[in-house]
Amino acid sequence: MSSAPPPPYVALSENNGSLRPPPYRRNVPRYQSTHHKKGGSCCLRCICCCYCFLFLFILIVSAFLLFFYTFYKPQMPSYQVQGMTVEAFDLQPDFSLLTEFLVTVKAENPNENIGFIYGRANSVAVSYKDSTLCSGNFPRFFQGHKNTTMINVTMSGQSAFGSGLQEALMQNKNTGQIPLLVEVKVPVNVVVGGLSLRQFKVFVNCSLVVDNLSPNKKIGIVSSKYDVGVSL
Repeated sequence: MSSAPPPPYVALSENNGSLRPPPYRRNVPRYQSTHHKKGGSCCLRCICCCYCFLFLFILIVSAFLLFFYTFYKPQMPSYQVQGMTVEAFDLQPDFSLLTEFLVTVKAENPNENIGFIYGRANSVAVSYKDSTLCSGNFPRFFQGHKNTTMINVTMSGQSAFGSGLQEALMQNKNTGQIPLLVEVKVPVNVVVGGLSLRQFKVFVNCSLVVDNLSPNKKIGIVSSKYDVGVSL
């Protein structure tokens, strides 16, 4: 009789040669985490959006400013002290000086399409050698296109006026050259096409030399120098 064919393979165990099936091994699936990649991608996207928005904003503002300066051609208004009248200039027994001035300021707007609104929170002061003689304010008003406005400002004050200032003033009187400083600070709104834009502050320093400070006498302006500044 022929014997049965041998099995195709056998699993041999090291323990006494007994036949046992191979141990079952569970393959644990491995997942690659994408959390960090998604987070980094979102941050990069946000940064790109911010830069694009900033670039677009700068482009729009630049185009608007270019159009504004090309079409409207804005110019700074000019200011000039047109005249001065001394109502009172009295030295008191306590060596203080009582003064009252009337100053006329000429404001000229050279723009054809731009107006200005001058605010109430303004100040005008006259000083002699760093000593304030008097101060005052002018009313709120609107200055239209191609307009010249004469502003009369009444100022009064009482300040300490020692012997040193008295002697210096007497010397200036004798030479007919008295140096004064007129300081103007005023908030101004730019008006374009009936629309009031952002407010800024105008500073005007006017260095004057007058021939006298006698009350009820015409004051002559010998020389003048103007310095105009602007701040937001």
